[in-house]
Amino acid sequence: MTSEVTQYNAWHHRVAVFIALVTFLVIIAGALVTSEDAGLSVPDWPTSYGHLVKLPPWVGGIVYEHSHRMIAWFTGMCTIVIAFWTWFVDRRRWMRYLAIGALATIVAQGILGGVTVLHFLPPAVSTAHAAVGQTFFCIAVAIALCTGRGWVQQVPQALADHGHPKLLVLCWYSILILYIQLIFGGMFRHHGMSWAPHVINALSVALILTWTGVRAIMQFPGVDAVRRPAVTMLFLLVIQLFLGFAAFFTRVVNVPGISPGESYMVISTVAHVAVGALLLATTVVLTFQTWRHTVILRRTAIPDGRAITA
Repeated sequence: MTSEVTQYNAWHHRVAVFIALVTFLVIIAGALVTSEDAGLSVPDWPTSYGHLVKLPPWVGGIVYEHSHRMIAWFTGMCTIVIAFWTWFVDRRRWMRYLAIGALATIVAQGILGGVTVLHFLPPAVSTAHAAVGQTFFCIAVAIALCTGRGWVQQVPQALADHGHPKLLVLCWYSILILYIQLIFGGMFRHHGMSWAPHVINALSVALILTWTGVRAIMQFPGVDAVRRPAVTMLFLLVIQLFLGFAAFFTRVVNVPGISPGESYMVISTVAHVAVGALLLATTVVLTFQTWRHTVILRRTAIPDGRAITA
């Protein structure tokens, strides 16, 4: 991925960063809706109690559900802006596709949210709603990363990756296992699956992400663009494991003595969801930076029949 064909645009980058931050708030608001069991507090969609603009009664679970909708709506409007802005000002073709992908993803996210409400919170659809939401967050973070001064103006370091498997492959493994964990967690939170798959798979997540992070740090210690997200990923992984234990203890172990609205259960669960989103986004950043800065060696034939490493 090269950056020579486009120019750094400070306001374009700032808006991209702002959208990523607002999207993070949407994820937190959505986690609060689920933790407070407020998903059907507003029973219609796309209206709220029959109105598109007028606020519904601001009481109980309506506060969580309608706030989530309002922040999500604002994020959608901002995404339309950044998508068309990127299409017209950014000369990189892949960035244009990424922006259009962001727009398509948030449209799908809105539709899934509506289907979730209209069909009374089916676990599979609710889980898809959560997964697509975090996918959009990752795309928003990627756009913010790739519109930044460091990405656009600095020449990437083309360093050979001699490891096996390649670091880029490990990054993709990490994203895959995180998505599996996201689906297991979503199905559990929406009462479509027991807690066991999510808890058991946490071990795989810890092992693969630790392998990926340590490998990135050890192999490319002088490449800040690779080392920093790797360190951040490992740091977030440790926090996420502790939060997972806290969420499990408050939600599962002590179920008889805890109501769904208890503050410590809500805080630990929402924090677990939020840090999980940050962990996934950081892994995506590491993947982008690895793709940009490392070169996978390959053997290339030359006319006299010999082979060279390129």
